[in-house]
Amino acid sequence: MSFFEQLQAATAQERDALFCVPVIREALAGQVSLEGYRAFLAQAYHHVRHTVPLMMACGARLPSRLEWLRGAVCEYIEEEYGHERWILNDIAACGGDAEAVSRSRPSLPIELMVAYLYDLIARGNPVGLFGMVNVLEGTSIALATQAAGTIRESLGLPADAFSYLSSHGALDVDHMATYRRLMDRLDDEDDQQAVIHAAKVVYRLYADMFRGLPRAGEVRHASR
Repeated sequence: MSFFEQLQAATAQERDALFCVPVIREALAGQVSLEGYRAFLAQAYHHVRHTVPLMMACGARLPSRLEWLRGAVCEYIEEEYGHERWILNDIAACGGDAEAVSRSRPSLPIELMVAYLYDLIARGNPVGLFGMVNVLEGTSIALATQAAGTIRESLGLPADAFSYLSSHGALDVDHMATYRRLMDRLDDEDDQQAVIHAAKVVYRLYADMFRGLPRAGEVRHASR
């Protein structure tokens, strides 16, 4: 079994728990409120804006034996730079206050997830950051390919309100093919375990974020 396959098997329980969250199940069925979609975009902004800084920090701390992985990190940084602005544009396109979102605090699960990843790079094994990549790109592929079009139709929103989610469907499919090749080159046990553990942590926190989003039919004064 390749390491990529081992990673998927080792995190199957956490992945299944994420996709069993009611908001996720409803989203995959195209049942999302406008408030819920805006709340999702707000939390996406709060973690996506850290993607490039996290990758830069990871690349700087990789050992020389993983120079091949540092090169892949550089390519990933170039592709991901500025994507948080896509999200702010989507928020504005669906009637939200993008400026207010940019000044807001993330939900606690996202705040903890970002803090955990910075700490993992600084004090642990920086290769573990690739556990985050496994979770976030795999989830965005599912949402983009299975839900984005249906959600757009049900909410009656323009295409430019889905630039982030729709673009990441195709982009992340390509990324995951590259990601699989990279993970299958990892042959150090400590590196592999760092990726598995980080993926488990991120799955848990990401699921908690989705549990805090408004569900279809619910009305909330604020998202937490």
